Amino acid sequence: MATDALLEIRGLDLRYGSSHVLHGVDLNLGDRPLGILGRNGMGKTSLCNTILGLHPNSAGTIRFDGVDLSGLAPEKRASMGIGYVPQGRRVFRSLTVEEHLKIVARKGGAWTIDRVYETFPRLKERRRNLGNALSGGEQQMLAIGRALLLNPRLMVLDEPTEGLAPAIVSDVVKLIELIAQEGIAVLLVEQNLHAALASVKDVAIMVGGEVVERMTAQALEEDTAMQKRHLGLEPGQAG
Repeated sequence: MATDALLEIRGLDLRYGSSHVLHGVDLNLGDRPLGILGRNGMGKTSLCNTILGLHPNSAGTIRFDGVDLSGLAPEKRASMGIGYVPQGRRVFRSLTVEEHLKIVARKGGAWTIDRVYETFPRLKERRRNLGNALSGGEQQMLAIGRALLLNPRLMVLDEPTEGLAPAIVSDVVKLIELIAQEGIAVLLVEQNLHAALASVKDVAIMVGGEVVERMTAQALEEDTAMQKRHLGLEPGQAG
């Protein structure tokens, strides 16, 4: 079936040994930012890792701009235009901020090291500091800036607001909005419901390794019964 989706996932299965983690996941992502929501252990991070090629899928297909990603290494997928901000940031303890950025910087794209520093002035101030000397918020800025320097067509962000102060969460939400406005597709995995609904237009809910619901962010915001059933949130609870 023809599709205009940049990312198209069909019948995706993932197994870790005897554990069946993803069950026939179907998902399309076009130009509307999409949030993946669900309780812990529902397969959200596993989905991200499979898209990035960090875990080989057991069945099904992942297509990026019409190209089947089966068998392609993570670095090849990154070179095709898939940027990744992993859960936990994965900042190298022994590299400075500037060394992190120089490793991935490419010439000719809209995102440069100077632009990252303009977007995150705190990183410029800390550019000679090692990764293990950064706060959690600074590490998240670095992880996002590092992914943007690939000048990706798709950004996959896994729990980017985890453990951050509310003011920094607000900054991350604004940056995700900016990324989307620049035409970069966004796939956002997020536990913070308020942050997710402020960042994306559509949401998909995962339960037990399956996508069980897909709707607009506004529809989920108004459906407190859905929030309670699938996310375990009581009315008024942001997550």
